Order: sequence, then C-alpha cells, then structure tokens
Amino acid sequence: MHKLIALYRQPPDPEHFRDYYVNKHIPLVRRMPGIVRMNYTFDIKDLGGGSPYFCVFEAYFKSGADMAASASSPEGQLVTADIPNYRPGELEIIHFEIPDE
Repeated sequence: MHKLIALYRQPPDPEHFRDYYVNKHIPLVRRMPGIVRMNYTFDIKDLGGGSPYFCVFEAYFKSGADMAASASSPEGQLVTADIPNYRPGELEIIHFEIPDE
C-alpha cells in the first residue's frame, strides 16, 4: 500500500478554503483513478492541542506506481491545477510505502 498525505497550513480565509475544498476540489479528487480510499479533516491538533495545519488529506493507492499514474492522469492534472484556486503555496505533500504486516 502507498499513502499520500497533503498538509495545508492555516489559510487567510478559512471559510473560503473549507467551502472550496469540500465542494469543488474533493469532487475532482474523487475522479482520480487508482485511489483505494481517501479522507480529510479540518480538525487538526498536535499533542499540545494546537497545530500549524488547517487541513490534512490522505489518499491510499495499491502502489507507488499507481499513485504516479493517478497523478499524471488527466484527472490528476486537473487536481494539481486546481490547488492555486483555493490555496496557493503553504502546502506540503509527502508519500511513502506502508509496509505489509
């Protein structure tokens, strides 16, 4: 299994971010091929109760190759092109293999 995590820092306009993300961006993401499952939340806290992040998105793929194919698909390119519409900059994306147990 391969996991992708997108970490969004606090936006200047939280309500705009939330509305755009839920109603426009996530529907684009749902059309990407190869996603096994996905989730996101706006309720981010670190162990001390605060957080530099406003939103966390997670997507799971069968493999890193599936993730790469999904990202380079026409649907994946639409998702990437949409990010500046609601959140320019201040986005960290990481991905990694999850070992089988």
